[in-house]
Amino acid sequence: MEIVQYGVYLINLDPTVGYEIKKTRPCLVISPPELNSSLKTVMIAPMTTRSHEYPSRVALRFEGKQAWIVLDQIRTVDRVRLIKELGKLDARHIRKVKDVIKEMLVE
Repeated sequence: MEIVQYGVYLINLDPTVGYEIKKTRPCLVISPPELNSSLKTVMIAPMTTRSHEYPSRVALRFEGKQAWIVLDQIRTVDRVRLIKELGKLDARHIRKVKDVIKEMLVE
């Protein structure tokens, strides 16, 4: 499976520990193409339908539901955890994700 940056994939996140988001759920791939094509791991941000407005979360409609990209739980997973591709973010939401990551980690 080709793994695309800003693609949404169904990913098995179990096992987890503590407050980490668990279950098999949609996740956003945030790692760049150079890493996705050469490493056996992928950087992802889980998505959830149960959240509140937080500065580290990006709200959007996905598969007809209100959802949030949980950028405060970015993690790296082995690519074998990816089950299937579900879609891709539009340019507006990609910009929001980039802005939140920049605010969280750069500035």
